[in-house]
Amino acid sequence: MLSDAQRLSAAHLLRNAEQDRAPIDPLTTVFPGIDVVDAYEIALINIRARLEAGETVYGHKVGLSSEVMQKMMGVDEPDYGHLLSSMVYAEGTPIDTARFCYPRIEVEIGYVLGETLPGEGCTEEDVLAATEYIVPSIELIDSRITDWKIGLADTIADNASSAGVILGAGRVEPANVDIGGISAVLFQGEEEIARGEASAVLGNPTKAVAWLARKVASFGVRLEAGHVILPGSCTRAIDARPGDVFRADFSDIGSVSVEFK
Repeated sequence: MLSDAQRLSAAHLLRNAEQDRAPIDPLTTVFPGIDVVDAYEIALINIRARLEAGETVYGHKVGLSSEVMQKMMGVDEPDYGHLLSSMVYAEGTPIDTARFCYPRIEVEIGYVLGETLPGEGCTEEDVLAATEYIVPSIELIDSRITDWKIGLADTIADNASSAGVILGAGRVEPANVDIGGISAVLFQGEEEIARGEASAVLGNPTKAVAWLARKVASFGVRLEAGHVILPGSCTRAIDARPGDVFRADFSDIGSVSVEFK
């Protein structure tokens, strides 16, 4: 476990890396004693600083929500990060890749909450009852760690590698669709480059949202009405480069697109 001074130092390293677009060595190398609790506290140091500077919480994201990713990281549960107001991008407006270190996209179902979720004890039924609608979404991820050479503590401290979110126009109430049965196909231009199933996210992405509500409660955080929750990707992550145009088509809920410059 790290000291408070070491946590603050690690937070500054990550914040400067993001601001300067200058990736740093893994925190797991710089601070060999770092653990998961340290990593969440480091992330929260930077989140609090950004909120004090005027940003607001737009929502949250779940990472490591697939069995494959958990095995790769040697963990048995996901992780999470914050989505802030500065991370929201609109369809049709090209995103400048120069703003990021190593931008990638992931295809996800977004949950828009109409009511605040309970914390401890939150169930999948609670999530479905509180969700106003689900939406097609693309998450933009990035790593402030050189070449994505991350361990678990690295990605958690780096706000779960969060960078942005793009929502499509589709709006579907949870009661009107089998969320676990939704599939997604990702196109780059007109070429299909990936496809996946919502069930890849812990068997059903609603389960990931319930896990998140319980997890963040231990840090004094709530998933509130109006928040957008990204439960994890249906597909593998794809590098984003200048000139790339992507479209994700979801069964039953519509599509979402993003372009980069």
